[in-house]
Amino acid sequence: MKELYKGLGHIAIYTADMEESIAFYEKIGGSVYKRDGVHTPEGEKKLALVEFAGFLLELIQPPEGTLVPAGEGSIPHFAVYVDDLDKAAEALKAAGIHSFMTPGKKVLPETFGGLQNWFFTGPSGEEIELLQML
Repeated sequence: MKELYKGLGHIAIYTADMEESIAFYEKIGGSVYKRDGVHTPEGEKKLALVEFAGFLLELIQPPEGTLVPAGEGSIPHFAVYVDDLDKAAEALKAAGIHSFMTPGKKVLPETFGGLQNWFFTGPSGEEIELLQML
């Protein structure tokens, strides 16, 4: 069955503020691919596809005055592979990202053959993992 799959389509992330989220992802190396909207009975749902780290993020802003729909599911985090974790973290900090969840990286030499990672958050609380396999 795996031959049917072409790869990752996108990762959807709800946002309370589309412009803030776009600015955040542009600051860390992303770029807007497409913007759109969907008319719903509650109002306009804003959508944006942002190219980031070789895949697409779909940012979704519910209509004004509505909350994220209950039961939509949850993504605990998404991971971005990096060649040099320390260098990637330094670059993010230099770009003004100060939402790292721990003071330092975590090194797990036995997990999946060895890895190190460091999590930070985006403007809507999404957790992003910088991941370097050892």
